[in-house]
Amino acid sequence: MLGSTHGTFTTDLRARVVACGEEPARTAVHGVTAVEGDTDVSGRPLHAPVPELDRFFRPEVVAVVGASDTEGRPNTGITRQLIDWAGRVGARVVPVHPTRTSVFGIDCVASVTELGALGVGVDLAVLLVADPLPVIEQLAEAKVRFAVAFASGFAETGEAGAAAQERLAAAVGRSGLRLLGPNTNLNAFERFREDLEGPAIALITQSGHQGRPVFTMQELGVRLSHWAPTGNEADLETADFLSYFAHRPEVGAIACYVEGLKDGRSFLLAADQAARRGVPVVAVKVGRTEAGARMAASHTGKLTGADQVVDAAMRQFGVIRVDGLDQLQDTAALLARARRPLADGVVVYSISGGTGAHFSDLATAAGLSLPTLSEEKQDELHQWIPPYLSVANPVDNGGHPVGDWRGRKIIDAILADPEVGVLICPITGPFPPMSDKLAQDLVDAAEASDKLVCVVWGSPVGTEDAYRTTLLGSSRVATFRTFGNCIGAVKAYLDHHRFTTGYRSPFDEAPRTPSPSFRKAQALMRPGHRLSEHAAKQLLRAYGIRVPREQLVTSAAAAVRAAGLVGYPVVMKASGAQLAHKTELGLVKVGLTSASQIRDTYRELTDIARFEGIDLDGILVCQMVPRGVEMVVGVTRDPLFGPTVTVGLGGVLVEVLNDAAVRVPPFGEREARDMLDELRGRALLDGVRGAPAADVDALVEVVLRVQRMALELDGELAELDINPLMVLPRGQGAVALDALAVCR
Repeated sequence: MLGSTHGTFTTDLRARVVACGEEPARTAVHGVTAVEGDTDVSGRPLHAPVPELDRFFRPEVVAVVGASDTEGRPNTGITRQLIDWAGRVGARVVPVHPTRTSVFGIDCVASVTELGALGVGVDLAVLLVADPLPVIEQLAEAKVRFAVAFASGFAETGEAGAAAQERLAAAVGRSGLRLLGPNTNLNAFERFREDLEGPAIALITQSGHQGRPVFTMQELGVRLSHWAPTGNEADLETADFLSYFAHRPEVGAIACYVEGLKDGRSFLLAADQAARRGVPVVAVKVGRTEAGARMAASHTGKLTGADQVVDAAMRQFGVIRVDGLDQLQDTAALLARARRPLADGVVVYSISGGTGAHFSDLATAAGLSLPTLSEEKQDELHQWIPPYLSVANPVDNGGHPVGDWRGRKIIDAILADPEVGVLICPITGPFPPMSDKLAQDLVDAAEASDKLVCVVWGSPVGTEDAYRTTLLGSSRVATFRTFGNCIGAVKAYLDHHRFTTGYRSPFDEAPRTPSPSFRKAQALMRPGHRLSEHAAKQLLRAYGIRVPREQLVTSAAAAVRAAGLVGYPVVMKASGAQLAHKTELGLVKVGLTSASQIRDTYRELTDIARFEGIDLDGILVCQMVPRGVEMVVGVTRDPLFGPTVTVGLGGVLVEVLNDAAVRVPPFGEREARDMLDELRGRALLDGVRGAPAADVDALVEVVLRVQRMALELDGELAELDINPLMVLPRGQGAVALDALAVCR
């Protein structure tokens, strides 16, 4: 009935969107340097080399340019710290000063140009000069591998500073060395505790001060291995350190404080490296409110803000985004140290029924699974807990046993349950000796178990021995100070391992060469112009996306003939490149059933257009499509990540509902289905109030085809909006009833 391109689905929808007859890929490369031919169809790299940064963090020879030992000068304190750090990592220090023979008793060289004559390679040059630009070429001639520029006054200060930073970056690019900074600090050369064991946190911050809470966790027994203060990122950026740390065997988790990403694709390639290796990445990304509402012709553009794109991109690659520095430190510490979960079930164990109920409410609301313990397990626990107390989950012990062995038996019995992967014990305040014995039993049980044991120590004092010595002295118990941070970290822990278990890198399967649809679509593009609905639908047809039967006519008589061919009842719509949203102007008429209605409607639509001053390319006479679920699918361009794909609830209320999910290509079928699961109105697709379930497979196929279009037409398509996409009952497909396309 509907005249469609929709055929029988294959098991894997991916096969429907990877076409044959491929042509050579275009060569434009965005952001990251890639191997020749190793780019996707949009010209973006699919792999990035992991930078070799060993000699940055563990150099053999360090040159300090501008070294000083004159008391009271800023360079003196920095020089002293660098000498101390070099001693700890086993590096030789070479001070560089034009008039000194020595600094702090160490022989100097007069200039950077003399470094090459030392007879040893200089791994790292630390530049204590106001303008690092003149030094860069000299460092390159001396074959220095890395440099650090502390100087400020660059991109952080405005247009003039940004121009200076561009010149610096260009010089670094020509030199072949790698630069950290400018506008960075000494955090990379801090004193790290070497007496701590276990997996470590590697820290990346664009603002040095914002990393202090994570660095200070060493005093709580949490190991830190590296700190990369990236500053303005003229060269080395967050992504470089992220991919490097992901390959370090001692790194259990990576914590990031990010103010702005330098290049979206390079960040995703680095996050992909971490995801492939199962290394958790936890990030604070500031700037949630900067984007505001963007001006765009399409509904899709109005639904998708810049921060929403960042959020989605991070989730796609398993980056755990948190808001506060306290969340950053707690979540990173847990993920670095905890073993892979054996089950998803969480049990709350408490000495107070009120505490257990409160915590359980919060945990359930956050999406944690708190399974009811089996009758057999409850009977076992009631051997040691009075029968009038509930032990179904949460487990209320009424007061942890102090004088005998029962407390440990209770905890061991809970951890032995195969459905339990995490035990959480909220202790809202110290209550010695009960809380002391409880803390010790929890530590002993955790040391003997492969399952995660968490404690929330709610005392505002935090000086108690049970907390400072017993709990913090154990690397097997994750200790928190707030309910919220504990719940967030545990959820991140379970989500991360669920994500990595089924992770398949989308870069491995991204299209590398254009499909046959590309040439057809290219012929329809009009650079700098918006396409009419009729032309936009032809674009969809080129990519196999189903549209109604329709004809474009320029007279009433032709409209009547078209209606006979399309089949009554019909829809009539004005079509023109200026028309973004026709319904508001009364330029859409539905349910027309006779030739007289067709003629009258043709005159009405053309009169409205004439009155509004709208140029038309004609009137569309369209097939009436049965009712289904109205969705919107579209493409917008993000300045950081490039093309993005959005799906949401559509129709005339699309912007009122504001229910949409976004992804950054490339992504696969699983991500497309996950997009639908994020929608608040997801239940509409499953059928509500007697309505049949919608054809979700067809909707997913449209999303994947739109993604292919977004990648192949990246240089030519600014926006695409399919609204509504009518998703028909299961097995009947999806039809694009209206479309808008804006060419670049």
